[in-house]
Amino acid sequence: MQHQKILILDFGSQVTQLIARRVREAHVYCEVHPCDVTDDWIREYASDGQLKGVILSGSHASVYEDTTDKAPAAVFTLGVPVLGICYGMQTMAHQLGGKVEGGHKREFGFAAVRARGHTALLKDIADFTTDDGAGMLNVWMSHGDKVTELPPGFKLMASTESCPIAGMADEERKFYAVQFHPEVTHTQQGRAILERFVLGICGVKPDWVMRDHIAEAVELIRKQVGDEEVILGLSGGVDSSVAAALIHRAIGDQLTCVFVDHGLLRLNEGDMVMDMFAGKLHAKVIRVDASDAFLSKLAGVSEPEAKRKIIGREFVEVFKAEAARLKAGLDGAHKGAKWLAQGTIYPDVIESGGAKSKKAVTIKSHHNVGGLPEQLGLKLLEPLRDLFKDEVRELGVALGLPHEMVYRHPFPGPGLGVRILGEVKKEYADLLRRADAIFIEELRNFIDPASGKSWYDLTSQAFTVFLPVKSVGVMGDGRTYDYVVALRAVQTSDFMTADWAELPYALLKKVSGRIINEVRGINRVTYDVSSKPPATIEWE
Repeated sequence: MQHQKILILDFGSQVTQLIARRVREAHVYCEVHPCDVTDDWIREYASDGQLKGVILSGSHASVYEDTTDKAPAAVFTLGVPVLGICYGMQTMAHQLGGKVEGGHKREFGFAAVRARGHTALLKDIADFTTDDGAGMLNVWMSHGDKVTELPPGFKLMASTESCPIAGMADEERKFYAVQFHPEVTHTQQGRAILERFVLGICGVKPDWVMRDHIAEAVELIRKQVGDEEVILGLSGGVDSSVAAALIHRAIGDQLTCVFVDHGLLRLNEGDMVMDMFAGKLHAKVIRVDASDAFLSKLAGVSEPEAKRKIIGREFVEVFKAEAARLKAGLDGAHKGAKWLAQGTIYPDVIESGGAKSKKAVTIKSHHNVGGLPEQLGLKLLEPLRDLFKDEVRELGVALGLPHEMVYRHPFPGPGLGVRILGEVKKEYADLLRRADAIFIEELRNFIDPASGKSWYDLTSQAFTVFLPVKSVGVMGDGRTYDYVVALRAVQTSDFMTADWAELPYALLKKVSGRIINEVRGINRVTYDVSSKPPATIEWE
């Protein structure tokens, strides 16, 4: 790809990905790499002339400790603008001749920052103005250490009462730094500040647009694959669906999708997947009905993690068996697949410790790969590995996938297996499917008058949970003794924390009435009003 770009060096902050997302939202391409890359790596990365700026992320560490990572010295000699955020500001100050000390008072949460010096980064950006004409910013702070002496050539850019140097700038070299976090939504002008840096100061051309990315991605896939065949495990989720649509756009019948139906999908979901990909896109899709095999393996198992492992292991075995047939060309319609395609997205790459450096912290293992390419002896094709989730959704719409498919709520890999508490039984799954479909249908139908949006769009994730307990009820003149379900709907910006959605009583009343009247076997509906933390979003 020939895009001008921003390099983000990650010092271990939990919100580094938010920096990248804000930059991408400005239609600027950026990449996240661990801070411990070498000077030679930095110079090689910049050698194509496309690097236009560097951002240094936050961290939990202290810069004055000998074991703490610093920014590669080459960052400050490339001749491109540099922005330091929180720890990024502290390491910039420390490395360029300033002074950083441990703070006697930790500053965490909201702060009002006074802009000073009329620098290019903050000029005319403010949330309000004081009586004496000073521009003020409402920001989010999270730090203990602070810069106590500016490096040579820097001037004061911002301050708070407890942090006299809350921002600094060397405008001759275009080095800027802020102690607060512009990437989080709590900093009200954060997006404006980051856009000012990447678009204004770095002068990057905003050409990272998903509808234009299709042609670029198609060309790259064709170049990678040539005339060879590709297998893709199609789950029906957003990532695998968009990957399938993109690869099919590129190579057509060279792609074969394997759709493993484990019997734990939502109502009619398997048929919808087949209708979209085999029917409308005319892609080759092999549907494997393995529901009996999955349910038999889950019989008698009630522990959540054990269920997840069984479902994951069985999926791999079923997929491997089908992929082996396609690789060997045993079905007679294929000459033998050489590639395995997966819907890996950029957060997977970042969280797996992207730069292969021993110092880089691996947050979690790569959840998509799972060793399958090596086990099958196939080459790996990951056409979405440079994209964040919101970009994947934009790409899906641009490829012609239905909006309701691309923008639907997250669905766990084990499916209803972790939304049925305790042992998984076909009877339970059938009841849950119907109850959940009613809940989702009514969320889509119920419009909030204030926003004009449906409550499905106003919630980040909503679903029904099956409880393996019975309660006494009365229907007509008769006594019932049937199962209980719980409705769950949350609102969140990042899924790290979440609030339960305050759904209108009229909506809850209609959902409850429909489920009890239409799903024989359920006689009680409850609503989960737990936030995360302390609860999790899913029940298992």
